[in-house]
Amino acid sequence: MTLEQLREKAFFQNTIDVWIAYCEEQKREWYDADAYRRFIRHLNSKGIKMQKFPLCIKESGGMYERGRDKTQFLEELSKMSSDDASAFTLKLSESVLAAIRSFPSA
Repeated sequence: MTLEQLREKAFFQNTIDVWIAYCEEQKREWYDADAYRRFIRHLNSKGIKMQKFPLCIKESGGMYERGRDKTQFLEELSKMSSDDASAFTLKLSESVLAAIRSFPSA
């Protein structure tokens, strides 16, 4: 799923689903908690407005084919105490999509 397809579903999305869509576009592995944390720090450095989002781990897996991996990924993040390991809600405007795509893909 592309970021545009995700935005078509809802203009506001959680950063976990945004991260996965970004990784799918870049053809990179999304199951990397440290890379996700760098992604969140990148969005913060770009001044992207985000609100903490209480994501239920048990109900999060159904949207992607690899739902079980998504649940394990969220469980791994939940064991980390830093803010960059949290889920957030953000508005997928054109400027936010540009900031997301400016994250280094390697």
